[in-house]
Parts: sequence; C-alpha cells; structure tokens
Amino acid sequence: MLNKSKGNMYPFVTHTWNTIKGKCPHDCSYCYMKRFKQSELHFDSKELKTDLGQGNFIFVGSSCDMWAWTIPDEWIQKTLEHCKETNNEFLFQSKNPSRFPKFYGQYPNSTFGTTIESNRDYEKSPPSIADRYAGIHQLGREDGERVMVTIEPIMDFDLKPMIDMFEDIQPYWVNIGADSKNHGLPEPSKEKTLELIAALDEFTKVKIKKNLYRIIG
Repeated sequence: MLNKSKGNMYPFVTHTWNTIKGKCPHDCSYCYMKRFKQSELHFDSKELKTDLGQGNFIFVGSSCDMWAWTIPDEWIQKTLEHCKETNNEFLFQSKNPSRFPKFYGQYPNSTFGTTIESNRDYEKSPPSIADRYAGIHQLGREDGERVMVTIEPIMDFDLKPMIDMFEDIQPYWVNIGADSKNHGLPEPSKEKTLELIAALDEFTKVKIKKNLYRIIG
C-alpha cells in the first residue's frame, strides 16, 4: 500500500511504501515501530501490485531497514524493479549504507540516506557510527551519489568531531529532529545544538523538524 506521509515523517516525503515487513533486524531502542505488534520479518509480494503513481517522493522501507545484512538480496531487487517502472523520486535510508553500492545500476531516481544521531555510539545493535559514516561517505564523496543524513533523534555529541564528520560527508542536506516518544535519551543542550546547526549551515542545507524546538526553543 502506498501511504501518504503524515505525523512525524520528513516534510519533503509525500508517501511511504514498504515491501519488507516485520521486526527490523537493527532493533533500535527508540524505534517508533516498537509501539506496534511486530510480525516475523517477511517479504510482502502483494506490495508489488501497488500503484506508486507519478511525481511523488517516496520513502521506501520506512518501517523496517531493508538494507540490513540479513535481508535477502532478492527482496531488495524485486522492490527496486517495481520502483524503476515509475517516474518518482525515492528515498532509501539505512543504518547500513555500506550495502547500497551492491545494487548500483538497479536504482531509480534516488537519494540515499543514513542516520547519525551523534558522533558517539549509544546504540549497541545497529552498525556503528564509524561504519555508517564510512558507508555514506563512499556514496557521496567517492561515488557521486546524492546523499542526506538525518540526526534524529539527536543525542549528545562532541561538537568539533560532529562538525568535522558532516563536513567530510558533504551531504545535500541534513535533517535534524529530537526524540518524540520520551525514551529518556541523552540529549545535547540548546546552546550546543544551535552551534551545530550554525556550523552545518555553512556547507549544507539544514532541515529542522518541529520536534527539535523542544530543545532549541
């Protein structure tokens, strides 16, 4: 089913679409999907009959990271094949961006993204910050793909290392948002967050989500 974007989704995304469903292998502590009962991970072949329309900006895999290493290649290939049959823009976002290059030549008009909540590793299960940085850096600076990074939910960070990392990535834009579900995450101060925004604004477009105003006022 092609779902209209709503709630706390990116404002630039018009729709979401998911072919791979069930419990995400990365099992992030703050994942919004944990509010819902999770089925076993599976490929929903009925989704390949979905009319994706034309002229949309579709976030594919919004409810489960379809690029985790345990996801079968075949599931990803079938999803990309259906995307290429349409005239839309697509967002593919993963905490495992190192897997994106494996499918070069199969993508439609795409933006590739990853999540970097901090320069510090707080989550134990997903790929490390260093691995995410390396993967998205390769796509953008080495392979010339259009990349974005989301800092959501933003967690406390070290200012200079954080800025240096993003300046090296040179994303087309950076999305910044805060924890909306009261997970008790370690958060930066208002002052540090504003310093980060000002620094990022020097070399990329910064998109601030409404939920960040709880921190920056």
